[in-house]
Amino acid sequence: MPAAHAPHAGRAVVFVDGVRTPFGRARPDGLYAHTRADDLAVKAVRELLRRHPQLPPERIDEVAIAATTQSGDQGLTLGRTVAVLAGLPQSVPGFAVDRMCAGAMTAVTAAASAIGVGAQDVALAGGVEHMGRHPMGADAEPNPRFLAERLVDAEALNMGCTAENLHDRDPRLTRERADAYGVASQRRYAEALASGRIEPDLVPVALRDPERGWGLATADEPPRPGTTVEQIRALPTPFRAGGRVTAGTAAPLTDGAALCLLAAEDTALELGLTPRMRLVSFAYAGVDPSVMGLGPVPATEKALQRAGLTIDDIGLFEINEAFAVQVLAFCDAFGLADDDPRVNPYGGAIAVGHPLASSGVRLMTQLARQFAEHPEVRYGLTTMCVGLGQGGTVIWENPHHADASTTPTRTPEEATR
Repeated sequence: MPAAHAPHAGRAVVFVDGVRTPFGRARPDGLYAHTRADDLAVKAVRELLRRHPQLPPERIDEVAIAATTQSGDQGLTLGRTVAVLAGLPQSVPGFAVDRMCAGAMTAVTAAASAIGVGAQDVALAGGVEHMGRHPMGADAEPNPRFLAERLVDAEALNMGCTAENLHDRDPRLTRERADAYGVASQRRYAEALASGRIEPDLVPVALRDPERGWGLATADEPPRPGTTVEQIRALPTPFRAGGRVTAGTAAPLTDGAALCLLAAEDTALELGLTPRMRLVSFAYAGVDPSVMGLGPVPATEKALQRAGLTIDDIGLFEINEAFAVQVLAFCDAFGLADDDPRVNPYGGAIAVGHPLASSGVRLMTQLARQFAEHPEVRYGLTTMCVGLGQGGTVIWENPHHADASTTPTRTPEEATR
């Protein structure tokens, strides 16, 4: 088997750290009902700088921040506005990204590409989505040609309908399997929370409610611990009468932000930044929009081929749980069991929520923590489906593995412990 390699890059790119805000439910009484979207991203940027004081802010070459609905407090070139609001030097540029659910993932791969070719050394990348203020598709005006010329099926514009279509496509993708998976996601998240694996990546957010006064968001709001299969079976199927997709097998509408710090490996060594992952390869692929949940399959196949790896080389999988059926379709395509312990060991978006453009970095941050727990695993991947028929996959190498291409560096503080 050929050795894994960074895609078309002369420099290794490393994931130094990732943080996110607690996720809130997107509703009038949700955590962030009275909090601006850009302020959520600012909190994440400031937390990354606080955690890495050895990084001179002027060394940051780019700030790339995604949002699916780029209007109001999610508009105006988020990367640049958040950089200014976070107090970064005015010399630090920034830009906004939109690839719907894979926005943060795309921000990361775009920044990593610039680092890989030597155009940049350090970047911040991620995303924010305030679905309570900006519902998906708000103010969007799809071209009538999509339907008039039958370029896409009418149901392709409704993500829940595309999940129902996945159930239709393969009789093995039963509601029973999806219900069981939804329960497992809640259980795995609750176990990860109880064991201290979630909180270290969260940055508290100060809240101000006109009626309730000041508060502090320190925990995710969407999870429903103790959910049972019987409870999910009793839920309605809002996307189709007699359908199979319910609120128990879909990610809830969510508000939140997630950002990460990327660097060239040589720059990380120079600055005393400890790599938590090394980027190996990435790929995006398109599929029929009416079954957009299949997108991670060809994206993963492309990423594996580019890395010179096979699915058997992957020891950990972080798959965004837009819908349970989408994860199950991925598992079936690659011969993984529904309850494979390597898949989403901390639970996923069904439990914690899916603030669209920020979820890609949540996946990466969780994988980085799992790498530290499992030095025997060399490769892991983060993957997600994308609205209008796309998928994105990033393959990462664990620097803690004995055969890894990188060796973890230590900060001065760690060296003295």
